[in-house]
Amino acid sequence: MSTESPSGVLAARAGPGTGAGPDGGTGPKLALAVDAAEADGPVIDVTRLRVALARLSRRLRRHELAGLTPTQLAALATVGHSGPMRLGDLAAAEGIAPSTLTRLVTALEDSGYVRRCADPSDARASTLAITAHGQDALERIRAESTLALAASMQLLAPAQRAALADALPVLEQLAEVLGAPGTAGSGHAGASGSGHAGVSGGQARRDERALRSG
Repeated sequence: MSTESPSGVLAARAGPGTGAGPDGGTGPKLALAVDAAEADGPVIDVTRLRVALARLSRRLRRHELAGLTPTQLAALATVGHSGPMRLGDLAAAEGIAPSTLTRLVTALEDSGYVRRCADPSDARASTLAITAHGQDALERIRAESTLALAASMQLLAPAQRAALADALPVLEQLAEVLGAPGTAGSGHAGASGSGHAGVSGGQARRDERALRSG
């Protein structure tokens, strides 16, 4: 089965997923023919790309997280980026249940990373704002993650670093496309109905925000 698009052909090939561990999975592998008119043109193994990006995201978060879990870090980054926001809006942005949000916010408050403020437009509601301590933690995590990635890139050959430099604008554009409303990765489509993507919209957003925070 394949689906044609103006930019190429997306084909699902039966067989084990690429990569080890839970990301590899055992479902279909997806391959995107960059130019459908050229049978011998380059083909992107979408499953392999997803696994590589997910592993990179997780490994960049293995540094000192200032006592935060990846989910807490993603939420803190969202509050820091968006400014004061209602708890319900944060839950929707992160794709988490209200009960989970309550525990998450309590942990962030206890650590001094966020504070609750009265909502001037609704006396029954409150907003969440990042504190100076929380902003400092985000800045430190970003610096540590950048240094860790830079050190890892030194292990690459010059040609590999050049290839990565060429791919950077494409990856940036891909991140923007995945975050656009109505796309599979934006969360508006809910969980990955076909099972091919292997990650819900909410988890994709949390991975993106945690990676951005680091």
